[in-house]
Formats: sequence, C-alpha cells, structure tokens
Amino acid sequence: MKKIEQAQRFLREMNSDGWLIYDFQGNNPLARLFLEIPPSQKTTRRLFYWIPAIGEPVKIVHAIESHVLDERPGVKRIFLSWESLQEQVGKVLKGKSRVAMEYSPNNAIPYVSKVDGGTIDFIRSFGVEVVSSGSFLPYFTARITPEQGESHIRAGRALDRIVNDAWDWIRTHLKQGRSITDCDVQQQIMREFVKEKLVAKEAPIVGVNEHSADPHYTPCQEKPVAIREGDFVLIDLWGKEDKPQSIYADITRVAAAATLPTEKQSRIFSIVRQAQRAATELVITRFKKNQEIRGFEVDDCARSVIRQAGFGDYFIHRTGHNIEVSLHGSGANMDNLEMHDERPILASTCFSIEPGIYLPNEFGVRLEYDLYVHQDGRVEIVGGEQNEIVCLM
Repeated sequence: MKKIEQAQRFLREMNSDGWLIYDFQGNNPLARLFLEIPPSQKTTRRLFYWIPAIGEPVKIVHAIESHVLDERPGVKRIFLSWESLQEQVGKVLKGKSRVAMEYSPNNAIPYVSKVDGGTIDFIRSFGVEVVSSGSFLPYFTARITPEQGESHIRAGRALDRIVNDAWDWIRTHLKQGRSITDCDVQQQIMREFVKEKLVAKEAPIVGVNEHSADPHYTPCQEKPVAIREGDFVLIDLWGKEDKPQSIYADITRVAAAATLPTEKQSRIFSIVRQAQRAATELVITRFKKNQEIRGFEVDDCARSVIRQAGFGDYFIHRTGHNIEVSLHGSGANMDNLEMHDERPILASTCFSIEPGIYLPNEFGVRLEYDLYVHQDGRVEIVGGEQNEIVCLM
C-alpha cells in the first residue's frame, strides 16, 4: 500500500520507531479509516497493526478473527490468550523507544485521542514512549478525493436551495396569517432532504428569538415555538448525499420576520459577517502564497474581529470544524478556544467557517459556510454566502 510508505516517511521525520494502530470493537474509527475496514465488517477482538519506520508491517490479530487484516500488507501474528497478546506486542516493541498512537497528551485534541488509557498503560509497560499520531493522521483520514469534493459541493448547493425555500415557506405562512412553528420548519426541511436525496444523523436546528442564542438548540415536538411577525430566526442545516463516501456540507443562515431587521440585529450581523470574511481571506491568502496555516490561527483571526467590536464574551464556540465523511471530521479544527489546534490545514480537505455572537435572552447570529481546499490549493466557498439578514415580511 502506497500509504504505508507515506506513513513511514512521516514516522522517520518525527523520529518515531513506528506507528502502532489499535482498535477494539470499533472504538478507534480513525484506525479503521486508515486500515479501510468497512463499517459493515464486525470485529469483536483487539487488533494491532504495526507500521515500523523502516521495514515490513506486522498484523496482530485474534485467532477467532485472524482474517480481519488479510487485505493489508505485512506479517500476520495470531494471539489467543492475553499472555500470547503480551508476547506478540512485546516482540514488535522490543528495542523500540518512541511509538505513535491515536493519543493526544492531556487530551488536548480529543478528536485524535481514540486509544483508551488502559491500552496506553499496556504499551508503556514495554518501556516505550507513546507519542501522538495526530500530526500526520489527517493526511490519511481527513483528505478527500476530487470526486468526494464534488459531492461536498453538490450537498452545499442543495442546502442553499433548501434553506432559501424554507424562508419562502415561512414567509408564505406569515403573510397568509397561518400558524407556523420551529418544529414545522424543521419537518419541512427534512421533507426537502428526502427530495434532494440528502441524509443527516440529526435534524436541523431552527431557533426562534432567544433560542437562536443557543448554538445547539433543538426544537421540541412537545413544546413547539411559534414564529410570529417581529421574530428572529436561525436555521442551521447539514447533510450529505445518500451515497457511500459522500461528504457533508454544513451551513447556517438567519432571518427576521419583519420588513427590516432591528438596528441591533443588523449591527451584530455585520460584525459576524466581517469575522467570517476575515477568516476566509486569511485561508485564501495563505494557500495562494503556499504558506502553512494552522487551525488556531483561523480561529484567532475571526475571534479578534468580534473581540474588537466588544462582543468577545458572546462568541462561545470555535470558528469551525473539519468535515469529511463525518460531519465533525478528524482534520484540523478552526479552534483556539475549546482546544489549541496546531494542526495544519491541508489541501484536499474541507471545513466550516461559522463565527457567531449569542446574546442571552435576546437572539444569536451565526453565519456558516464551508471552505473546500482543492488539491492545487484553490479555496472554494461552499454552501453560499449571506450578506444581509433575510426579511420575511
């Protein structure tokens, strides 16, 4: 496998003796991505895959599931008892000093930290230092193919159409004097998902007035919130094509059920849009100049705009997250708030840019689209841009 050779180059660059990939019953999805173990393939026993910095890989698998890594290169070693597992792992680690695993010191990057503490203890018992694979792992788990990139772009276009249709749907109800709630809008969006052949694990967010100031608000069927003239509405929706290996898109828009938004709504919107633009331009500029850019830098850029406007305390989440087959992917996040993400943003990846200001008991503005960095470093905005608050009356 070509990626084995690529991984070995990374290991030599970081002065690591090898990469010990571990999984137990799917608790390390990053390992399964790299090893190309399909979701449908059931595994019930521990498995290890050792990639030395130099040399041939070693597969350590249980006798019951000895076939599980047969499609991967390397020498197969079978264990049955816990003693034989210790023996086989001990053999590959003999004489080694630094071993990479899906581990993040102090759990600084939870998206990387997939190996449980007990297993880390087990590996350290052989006298080796466990280091993080996080610096090179996204090269194998977060980068997408051009075909997947096209699926991301198509999903973004579909979401853009759906949210614009949702505004028209709300507008029609309001102008005709018909009742409408946040749950009604949510269900209407889901009906459009079916028409567009999009899928998502969760239903979209529809937040009205103070609920728009809750970044993860979920409409409640038992307590629907009516949308009336004068209200402020936020819609956050995400989805991907219902096809294998398709990539999510994720967007957020806001509207006022009025002929004009209030002065305060317009002011907050303007600040958030400035932050979104600033972060976007930073990414575009760095890639144009072929300069490295790390996730925390993008967050710092957007956050500085909001802080300078005096609303720093009301921007309560990161600026963006990596996106791939999963909505929240394994690559660099635009984050220097919840975590200090020093991982570089890679070409052939996509991620959200979604700054926000949330005023408790009033309203919140989040503006979100995605950036797709093509193989050649060209940065494309996916999902459409919002330059003013949509008016629904």
